[in-house]
Amino acid sequence: MTILAPPAAGFEASAEIVVIGAGACGMVAALAAEGAGGEVVLLERDAVPSGSTALSSGLIPACATAAQKARGVSDDAATMAADILAKAHGETDAAMVAHLCRQSTVTIDWLNEHHGLDLDVIDSFLYPGHSAHRMHGTPSRTGGELIGALTRAVAAAEVPIVTDAHVTALFAESDGKVRGVRFSRPDGGQEDLGCGALILACNGFGGNPAMVAELIPEMADADYFGHRGNQGDAIVWGRGLGAELADLASYQGHGSVAQPHGILITWALMMEGAIQVNLEGRRFSNEHAGYSEQARKVIAQPGGKAWNLFDAARHQLGMEFEDYRQAFAAGAIKTAGNVDELARVTGLPAGALAETLADGAAAAAAGATDNYGRTFAKPPLSPPYHAVLVTGALFHTQGGLSVDGDARVLRGDGQPLPNLFAGGGAARGLSGPSDWGYLSGNGLLTAVTLGHIAGLRATELTRATS
Repeated sequence: MTILAPPAAGFEASAEIVVIGAGACGMVAALAAEGAGGEVVLLERDAVPSGSTALSSGLIPACATAAQKARGVSDDAATMAADILAKAHGETDAAMVAHLCRQSTVTIDWLNEHHGLDLDVIDSFLYPGHSAHRMHGTPSRTGGELIGALTRAVAAAEVPIVTDAHVTALFAESDGKVRGVRFSRPDGGQEDLGCGALILACNGFGGNPAMVAELIPEMADADYFGHRGNQGDAIVWGRGLGAELADLASYQGHGSVAQPHGILITWALMMEGAIQVNLEGRRFSNEHAGYSEQARKVIAQPGGKAWNLFDAARHQLGMEFEDYRQAFAAGAIKTAGNVDELARVTGLPAGALAETLADGAAAAAAGATDNYGRTFAKPPLSPPYHAVLVTGALFHTQGGLSVDGDARVLRGDGQPLPNLFAGGGAARGLSGPSDWGYLSGNGLLTAVTLGHIAGLRATELTRATS
């Protein structure tokens, strides 16, 4: 990934706005630009748009939306911002948090009303740290379905997506103004494309082991569950252009990826009463603290694995999620009629397992808070039991380029670069400096809101200077 001087002979072709990356951020940016009258081209390194969005649960937090109001959910930007800041221990940009919470209303309603995404509110349970039902998702609650819906919207808007286009270099003036990009083709050919503004929507650096080892050493050996194309291109280009970088050690992990199947198991089970035990049959944490920081806790257990234990009622909840249904069909979910059978199918020590379940039942009956800080407010687990072997994984990084409220990339002195915008995993997130600050949905929140803003502002900029 390099920065080159603009070619003296000009470019083979040009567009007002170029967007690098056709995940949620890039496609929302393209839809916003096109809707504002901009001429936009999406460049995607893969043969089919997917990105980290396709590997996620596809749930976007937003407040005061029409979908919430239709379900009688009371929520507002101040409440949502307070939840995000509380999870991040206040160690993030409070003004940006407030700005994007307000923007979430506009973006979700716009996607539903103008592009038919059918994003509805999940109101059967609360995700960790959220004080209102504000997670919006497509009917099957998968990232793949979300990407499919966005792809159809982009096609309906007749926005061109150039696939198999791996951007390898930016052309920029000495003042940081981007004049174009160079991308390579699978056959080894390369093309240069000029632009009036550039939007970086190419996510973070989770797929770059060397960069992970440098910036997040505690996750250097963790399984990576994100998109392999997340190579840190935006960070490399940003450094080359003198951009400010922030919170580079921040990331979203997940403490529940089925083994060896590699399928995400929804954390809704934990919030509704499931527990997690290590290979010794013992609980080791407060499962309600958050699924991001739970990744590190699971990895620290013997063998780097744990068992999620739950019952028929929680199993039925899981079956509402496509990923869970896939795990069940693949045989990842074990079933047992009693504790002894559960010990046999999991290989866990029967005595320790029985004691752990009894302790959980007693805590649930009393509504007690345990030594890990978890309050058992749900009914206790009862047979038949279900179990799935899981590990912790790195999902995506949360640090990146500092941007302002217009999604413009900032220099080290706080001034914006002339025509460079960023969103999603390419930009600094809202989760603070580590893993414990990630509130469910923070990644897609910044993807769609900053994408929406970037598309609008890039169009304004190019139209003002044309």
